[in-house]
Amino acid sequence: MAWRWFFLFSILLTCCAIAPASGQAPTVAPPAAVPPAGQQAALELGRSSFPINEYFTIAFRLSGAPLERYSAFPDVEGFKKSGKTSTTTTRTVGGRSTVELVITQRYAAFAEGEFVLKPFTLTVNGQVLRSAGATLRVLPQPAAPAAGAPATPAPPAAKPPLVGIGSLDQLLGKPKPQEYVEPRDNAFLSVEPDKTTAWVGEPVHVGLYFYLAPADQGLLDFYRFAEQLPPMLRQLRQPTAWEEAFDETDIRPDSVRVGGKPYLRYQLHEAVYYPLSAKPLTFPRVALQMKKYRLAKRAVEGLDNRLEGYKTYVSQPRTVQVRALPPVAAGAVPPAVGRYQLREGVGSTSFRTGHTISYTLTVEGEGNLTALAPPVARPVPGLEVYGPEVHQELTRADGRVTGRKELRYRLVPRQPGRLRLRDVLGVPVFNPDLGRYDTLRPELELAVTGPAVTPPQEVTAFVRTDPFYAQQLTNADPTTMDMDTPRQVRRYANLVLALLLALAGIGWWTARR
Repeated sequence: MAWRWFFLFSILLTCCAIAPASGQAPTVAPPAAVPPAGQQAALELGRSSFPINEYFTIAFRLSGAPLERYSAFPDVEGFKKSGKTSTTTTRTVGGRSTVELVITQRYAAFAEGEFVLKPFTLTVNGQVLRSAGATLRVLPQPAAPAAGAPATPAPPAAKPPLVGIGSLDQLLGKPKPQEYVEPRDNAFLSVEPDKTTAWVGEPVHVGLYFYLAPADQGLLDFYRFAEQLPPMLRQLRQPTAWEEAFDETDIRPDSVRVGGKPYLRYQLHEAVYYPLSAKPLTFPRVALQMKKYRLAKRAVEGLDNRLEGYKTYVSQPRTVQVRALPPVAAGAVPPAVGRYQLREGVGSTSFRTGHTISYTLTVEGEGNLTALAPPVARPVPGLEVYGPEVHQELTRADGRVTGRKELRYRLVPRQPGRLRLRDVLGVPVFNPDLGRYDTLRPELELAVTGPAVTPPQEVTAFVRTDPFYAQQLTNADPTTMDMDTPRQVRRYANLVLALLLALAGIGWWTARR
């Protein structure tokens, strides 16, 4: 009998340990890195078989949480990393927005053949993503082969070291201290806007670069770059511009020519600015401290022939003049500045009065799509327009921010006839290349058939809003609910468990007697 009471006592004690106290949460030691709640991340590999003139890609897709940190993409034997791209997709349905981010690493193959991508892991916001790897097949280029790249020159033969100098100095006496000289370098830091004048709202790409002559690679090295970059970016920020920053990439040099001379260019940061007013964009001087080595006058085998030092490089200030847009008519919708074009689609091929028509208007191109306001439908007799639902994608790659914004409308025609959508919707834009305003209008014309339909009287009151939500609000229960109800339920549950525990203890004690 006693063991039964003891068994019941153990179960009740476990339940009480599980149930949290009122207003408190159970204390559990958190892991080292916990992904944010609601985060969803996944790896995506590109095609495993592709021609040599195309890229192989590794990407991760993130939604439900902002990107805070992620580990480096893996190195693939036989391939060279060739830059990253990021694509942001925003979907707005019923006033609720969801954002999805895709970061893609591109790889360029050195030669044709078969290569093995070993299993790897990638950590995104503390979540570990695993890949089993793959076998990559690089095929010949389909078109005529392009001119081959110049062969990499063979490194110069090393000079034979002098043998026995160190031992001879030791025999003759204490060696003399080395003398160092500081060679002259041809490196410089530069802030480079892609234009000197821009319209209000026109994209201005700005890059922060460090240039280094190939012969000076052994003289300079980066010094605490992760600590120096944030202060420089704070100096470059523009209070009168909308900024679209590119994701940080691995600092890898590319070969360029400046003034006819070859240089290695390291891209430290890049962003696109959209001026919000006619005030000029001013980029002040920024400084970068680098390690610079002094070289020994006489190189001695077995000794370090370099002496570490530091040198600060300062960029030149830059200014981009901003021109105000031409005046617009009073009350007109502010135009979208950029290089845009329209695409449109409709969900069916036949259209009848009283039936809903799904219509999609897509604005795509280069510009600040985030600031592009959905066009307001003009009232047309015999037509009801609802929406739009907004779906936006932005891609940052190759120094440009491009994208597309989908606007999905629901059209309900009440009268038969030809429906010209250009009379309903229009997107006002300003073309910075031409320096003038324009209106992008749809080209579709829909042939609506069927008898004229008069909308129900109770629905006409909600034409200017969504009828579904208006009717739901009318029938909703206005009674308020106490927000403390869940806490009270937990309190009562804890009291019941405590009472059962007391009864179990009394029964166990009685059974023992």
